[in-house]
Formats: sequence, C-alpha cells, structure tokens
Amino acid sequence: IVTVNCARLLKADHHATNGVVHVIDKVIATTTNSIQQIIETEESLETLRAAVAASDLNSLLESEGQYTLLAPTNEAFEKIPRETLNRILGDPEALRDLLNHHILKTAMCAEAIIAGLTMETLEGATLDVGCSGEDLTLNGKPIIANKDVLATNGVVHFVNELLIPDSAKTLFELAQESEVSKSTDLFRQAGLSSHLT
Repeated sequence: IVTVNCARLLKADHHATNGVVHVIDKVIATTTNSIQQIIETEESLETLRAAVAASDLNSLLESEGQYTLLAPTNEAFEKIPRETLNRILGDPEALRDLLNHHILKTAMCAEAIIAGLTMETLEGATLDVGCSGEDLTLNGKPIIANKDVLATNGVVHFVNELLIPDSAKTLFELAQESEVSKSTDLFRQAGLSSHLT
C-alpha cells in the first residue's frame, strides 16, 4: 500500500506526453508544523507537552526525519493511577522510555497499516499495529482516537490509552501482570512490597 502524505495511491504510472500522473484519493493539504509544534498547539496534548519538555525530547520531535508519534491525550494520562503517573514523571529514565515507546522509527499513515503489522519503537520494544474493521488497533485494542495528523517530519495519531513499557514499570507492577502475581501477594502480606516498588 503506497501513500502520499497519507492519501492512498489508487492508480499509478499514467504516462502522458509531458509527464506521469498518479491518482490519489484525497486533496493534499500544505503541511507546515513539525510533530513538536503539533504537540505545542493541541489542547488535548497538554500533559504530553509537559512530559516531552521534562524528558528533553523536544529536539528529536522537531528534527528532520520520518517518525510516527502515538500521542497520548490528556484522557490517556488520566486513566492510569495518580501514584504511578507521579512516579514515572519523577523518574527521567522511566519517562524517556515511556515516551520513546510511543514513537515509531518510520512514518506510518493509517491507510498503509494492515492487520498483524509489527513496528519497532524508539524504546526498543515492538507494538502490534493493525486494524479491526474501520478501527486502527494497537496490541489488539482500538485506542487510536484521531489519525493521520501530518507533520513535516512524520505523522501523529492520537491515542486515548497510555502504552507503558516494561522498562518504565516497577517490579511490583510487572509481577502483578504476570504468572507470579500470587507471589506478589505473599510479598505484600509479609510487609515486603516496598522492596518491589
């Protein structure tokens, strides 16, 4: 699937006497803002804006390149426990890992995403990007609220849930989501949970 500024290429290589015509399915609008400028001007990305500034990722998101930012909205940040959010915001390394987990190494428009596609993030983990009917999905969940916001250095998709990588979790949070959750309960009952957090 080929896209031009997120417009789908319908028919290619119509040769004319003075050039070549490619037929696309949208009018291409002028794109002037970088990903960083989109974050700075969008009200629903206020928390993300503060997180990017705190982790020094501004320069990356305004640099030349082709990135996909899965931009967590204010709503996405509000869904996780306040204690967890404060811990991550107060830990520069965990915060950077969290944000890098929302950045793909290539520009990926919605039209070019097919079911079962696996993409590597800047954090080093992978995300399963796919589609279910008309909905785009991440790791099987339809959490993309707004898609294909074009930037000069890539594309932004707004997501309404936070994607927290293992590298940004405490031992306690990791264990609770795994096959050793019962062991975690024993640590808690023994008053030793502080060691895991």
